[in-house]
Order: sequence, then C-alpha cells, then structure tokens
Amino acid sequence: MIDLNADLGEGFGRWHLTHDEQLLSVVTSANVACGFHAGDAVTMQRVCELAAERGVRVGAQVSYRDLAGFGRRAMDVPAAELAAEVAYQIGALEVFARAAGTCVSYVKPHGALYNRVVHDPEQAAAVIEGVLMADASLPVLGLPGSVVLELAAKAGLQAVTEAFADRAYTDEGRLVPRDLDGAVVSDPEAVVERSLSLARFGAVDALSGVRIEVRARSLCLHGDTPGAVELARRVRERLLESGVRLEAFV
Repeated sequence: MIDLNADLGEGFGRWHLTHDEQLLSVVTSANVACGFHAGDAVTMQRVCELAAERGVRVGAQVSYRDLAGFGRRAMDVPAAELAAEVAYQIGALEVFARAAGTCVSYVKPHGALYNRVVHDPEQAAAVIEGVLMADASLPVLGLPGSVVLELAAKAGLQAVTEAFADRAYTDEGRLVPRDLDGAVVSDPEAVVERSLSLARFGAVDALSGVRIEVRARSLCLHGDTPGAVELARRVRERLLESGVRLEAFV
C-alpha cells in the first residue's frame, strides 16, 4: 500500500506550470503551493475544489518566500520568522480547502526548505513550530531519516516518509542536489521501474549503483516535468497491475 503525491498549483497569475486537473485524477494526495514559491489565491482555490471533487487529500506545500527562485534557492531565515511564515501558508490554504468542502490534511516542505530540514535542527524545529501553531493534528511529509521527521514525532505529530522515483539518491539516502549531473531521472521506463521497486521492496539504486533502503509511505510524482501526466498514469497503472494498493496516508 502506498500513497501517490504530486506538487500542484505551481502557477502564478497567467502562468501555469503543473497539469493540475489531469494529475488529480492519478494521485491520492496533492501538495498545493501556498503562494511563497508558487501559487496564488485563485490557483489555490481552484486546486482545492478539484481535489475535493476527486477525493484527493490536500496538503500544504510550504516554502521559503522565494517566488523568483521557485523556492529552490538557499536562504537563511530567522527561526521565529520561518515558523510564522509556515503557519501563515497553512492558514491561507486552509481557507480555500474548507470553502471547497475539504481541509488541509498534512504539510510538506518544498525545495530548498525540504532539503534544509533534512539536516538543519534549527530550521526543522521552526517548521514544526509553524505546523503546531497552525494545527497540531497535521502530519508532516519528509525524507526518511530527516531531522524534521524526528522532531515531528517528538512533538506528537505523525511523521510520514516519502520517496522520489525521478530523483537520484546518494549512498546515504539523501537526494542528489539538482545542480549535479544525473540528479533528475528523465527516462520514463526507469522512473516506472524505480516506483515499483520503492513501493514493493522499499529499495532503489543510488546514483553510484549501490542498492539502498528507502522505505516510504508516500511516493512523489513531480508535476512540472515534461510528460508528467502520462508518466504519472504509467506509474499508477504499473503499481496497480503489480498488486500495490494506492491509498492516501491520511
């Protein structure tokens, strides 16, 4: 059993990056941009309505305040400020989720923040403080073995592990930085096979070729890659054909 999630609502104004409607027919959970790295009020409202119609869980994808860099640039934000901004983003999305007849069901950091809270205790603690400020019942989605999931569990939050079929891993189970060669897996068949391996065996080949353990409850399918919709459909079909049950973790 595994959850399929995708980063959605990553447009802004007249620009649309993700194929939200099509992907919401494939995934079981939607990580919705909350306006700091992408997304705006109208986009959040539309994605929440589409997700509610399809029974897809809505998650707040919180980020550093970095529209120009799509939330992928390293930033040093004071802990108290980051905690408040995390809570602010969750609250903004919750308004539109409730208006659509659903609610924010979990939180997932995005981009540079996601990678930072894998190893940075101060920034990870700020994220957890922000989640607690907004809603102390929300699960946190993150990389297995990350500091943020450790702190989430200590705070009484559900810590949910996540894997990426289209991202390369180091031998230590961390994501290879995007600016390095081979960081993104672009071959569709390789992505499908990696998805199956992660879902069924909790393992995947690292960039070095070493087989590593990556046990995850949720599998992320990036919505901003070329051919994302067709690839997501192929992943879903292969998992179902192999006897894997798709079910949201909340």
